[in-house]
Amino acid sequence: MPSTVPSTTRHVRIRCAALLGAGLVLLTACGGGSEAKQSDKARAGYPVTLTSCGDKTRVPAPPRRAVSLDQGSTEILLSLGLADRMVGTGTWTDPVRKGLEKENAKVERLADRYPALEKVLDKEPDFVSASFLYTVGKGGVADRAKFTELGVPVYVSPTDCAGKDNAGDGDGTRTKTLTMDTVYGEIRDLARVFDVEKRGAKLIADLKSRTAKAKKSIDASDASVMYWFANSEAPYIAGCCGAPGIITRELGVKNAFADTREEWPQINWETIADRDPDVLVIGDLTRKSQSAESARQKIRFLESNPATKNLTAVKKKRYVLLSGQGLNPGIRTVDGIEQVAAGLREFGLAK
Repeated sequence: MPSTVPSTTRHVRIRCAALLGAGLVLLTACGGGSEAKQSDKARAGYPVTLTSCGDKTRVPAPPRRAVSLDQGSTEILLSLGLADRMVGTGTWTDPVRKGLEKENAKVERLADRYPALEKVLDKEPDFVSASFLYTVGKGGVADRAKFTELGVPVYVSPTDCAGKDNAGDGDGTRTKTLTMDTVYGEIRDLARVFDVEKRGAKLIADLKSRTAKAKKSIDASDASVMYWFANSEAPYIAGCCGAPGIITRELGVKNAFADTREEWPQINWETIADRDPDVLVIGDLTRKSQSAESARQKIRFLESNPATKNLTAVKKKRYVLLSGQGLNPGIRTVDGIEQVAAGLREFGLAK
C-alpha cells in the first residue's frame, strides 16, 4: 500500500532516492525539516482507493504531478483536460491523437519508449499511470513495488488484466472477452482520482455516441477481417477478444482468427492465405522496433510476397489503416470502430 507521508515530504524523498541512486548527496533536502510539513488540507472524498490489476492503489489527494507511462493512458488524461497536472509521459507508438496536440505539447515527453526510472523520479511524481502491466514490471520502467516503496501510487489499466492471463512471454490470453465497459471503467477511475468525474462522464458519453453512430444501420456479417499489428516474418495477428474483438463485435463482422484467445498470436502466412480475409486492418505504427511497422511497409510486403499477393484483400486493395493505439484497448478503439465501418461501406461489404 502506498505511503501516507504528506505529498511535499514524499516528493523530497523521491528526489533524494533518484539523487542517491546516482551517487549524489543533498544534505539539506534529504534531511527533512520544514519541507515535511503538510501544505494542503485534507480534501473531501480522499484518500481514493482503487484496485488496480490486483493491487490496492491509494491516492491521498488529487494528483498535481502525474506521469503517464503509456500512450493510451496519456491520451485519456489529456482528454480529461489534465495536462496542467502532468509532468511527464513515455512509451509512444504513434503521434498524439488529433485534437490533443496543444495539450500534449504542455507535457514533457520523457522518452519515446520506456523512460529510465531515475528520469521519472526526477519529475517528483505523485501519481503514475500505465496501460500495460509490463510497463511497470520486469523489462519496463520499474516494478510497481519500487514506486510503492517510494510512496508513489501506481494505476494500471484494467484492460490489461481483467479477464486476462499475462503469464508467459507473449501478449497474454483473454480468459474473458474484453468490452468497452472496461475502457469506460478506466476513464471513471482516472476521473475519480483527479476529482474530475463530470469530465469523465462527458468523455464516456461522447465515445458511446460515436460508436452508435458508426455502427448505425450497418450489416457486414458476411465479411471477414484480419488485424495485423506488426512483423512481416511472423506477423502478430489479433485473436478474438482484445481491442480488435471490440471492433469486430460492434460492427458484426467476422474475425478471421476468432478461434484463438491469445491477444496477438504470431500466425504464419500460409495459414493466413488459407483463411483469406475479405479486409485487412493494418497497424500504421511510427515506432521502429520490428519489421513492417508502418502501413506503407506492410502494404509493400503484402503486394510483393508470393504468399500474400494473391489474398483477396490484397488483390482488391481492401486495406483499413489504424494507428497502433487504435489496435490497443483505449479511447482510440472507438476510432477503430469508425474507420473499419467506413472501410466496409467503401468496399461495398456493408449492406
